[in-house]
Amino acid sequence: MTVDRRLLPARPDLAAAHLAGQVEAERFVEGRAMRVADPLAPMRRRPASDAPLETELLLGEVFTVYEATDEGWSWGQAAVDAYVGWVPSDSLSTVMPEPTHSVAVLRTFVYPGPNMKLPPRAALSLGCGVTVIGIEGQFATLAAGGGSIFAEHLAPLGAVVSDPVAVAERFLEVPYLWGGRSSLGIDCSGLVQLSLAAAGIAAPRDSDLQEAGLGRPVPADEPLRRGDLVFWKGHVGLITGPDTLLHASGHHMRVVREPFAAACDRIRAAGGGEVRSRRLG
Repeated sequence: MTVDRRLLPARPDLAAAHLAGQVEAERFVEGRAMRVADPLAPMRRRPASDAPLETELLLGEVFTVYEATDEGWSWGQAAVDAYVGWVPSDSLSTVMPEPTHSVAVLRTFVYPGPNMKLPPRAALSLGCGVTVIGIEGQFATLAAGGGSIFAEHLAPLGAVVSDPVAVAERFLEVPYLWGGRSSLGIDCSGLVQLSLAAAGIAAPRDSDLQEAGLGRPVPADEPLRRGDLVFWKGHVGLITGPDTLLHASGHHMRVVREPFAAACDRIRAAGGGEVRSRRLG
């Protein structure tokens, strides 16, 4: 069985029970489905706070735990994109109710009550899931004493937008963060994943996986169109117009919109090579 470390919950010493007979491991365990209870939870390559950031999980997302250590780390797999890694155990909960709504704006605050003058408890990024149990004035009341959110900043779970590029454009000037997946910091494939998710399109986490599995290929001689995904080795961006690229750029260290030809020239000069493919997500 071909093993992609990013997507397979298997190690030499431990693997998910459903992989028995497909991979070798010292023992196989059943997973325990939990939900992310923090606004943002880091997933790391190793169970250490200084380990490389692989990706981030958003409030309300499901994470299946196969091992929890005494040091406060849980190893498992994210439901949203099958990514595997280590998450702080304190960021996970078995009692959090299933979300009914998701944050539909770039960022919003959670207040102790339905009053914007109260000191916020937390800030949630686009895509975070919350459980609404009622409406009080302009505010949605969250379950289990979770506070209040301005109702217009939420959308029912499953609601979709028609233009994922418009979602990506909201992230303009957000700082670049390797492994980032929120309005606090985001990387190139995270921007594509979140934007497509808002349009109801499930996308893998990394650019190579997106290139292999998203949409359909666009012939190189066709004109650039809004919504095209353009791939280089290790990088992806979205076309916003006939000659404009929007992407989370490690060169600019933020999400930028720039002339497509200029971006191609700079990436080529930096050793990133030529465009490898275009796909319509």
